[in-house]
Amino acid sequence: MDGGEREPMLALSSDCGKAFTHKAQLVVHQRLHTGEKPYECGQCGKSFTWNSSFTQHVKSHTLENSFECKECGKTFRYSSSLYKHSRFHTGEKPYRCIVCGKAFGNTSVLVTHQRIHTGEKPYGCIECGKAFIKKSHLLRHQIIHTGEKPYECSKCGKAFSQKSNLIVHQKIHM
Repeated sequence: MDGGEREPMLALSSDCGKAFTHKAQLVVHQRLHTGEKPYECGQCGKSFTWNSSFTQHVKSHTLENSFECKECGKTFRYSSSLYKHSRFHTGEKPYRCIVCGKAFGNTSVLVTHQRIHTGEKPYGCIECGKAFIKKSHLLRHQIIHTGEKPYECSKCGKAFSQKSNLIVHQKIHM
């Protein structure tokens, strides 16, 4: 190499071996493996892995949606979003787990599913350290620490921290 030229440094994904010329690219790529979704919509709470997806989503709250699902009437800002949504109605599941063969309609659900096989639990409770595969499971768990009981029986008024406990309880009224 001549004066001042440097060979690009490669950063490798420890999960899949994919190479990147910049460490920042690797950090963003790793979200595929971890399921991290750092971009959260302040209006509806939906989270996204990529800033570009988040930006498109935010626009959906303010811009008129122009692609309508013929099956259910739900509208989408982008034709690609309608296409992905259509899998819900057709049952198409093009993403398959290489470990067990289970199929999924989108990649984010597949990534979350694969944690069953890897044992990865990226969402940890800061109160007790218990870890979870999904962020929603962590949020449901954290109610234990707050003492909150948001699920109330309409028959007797008894409250529960978990919806599943309310459902079991309601059977006594039948």
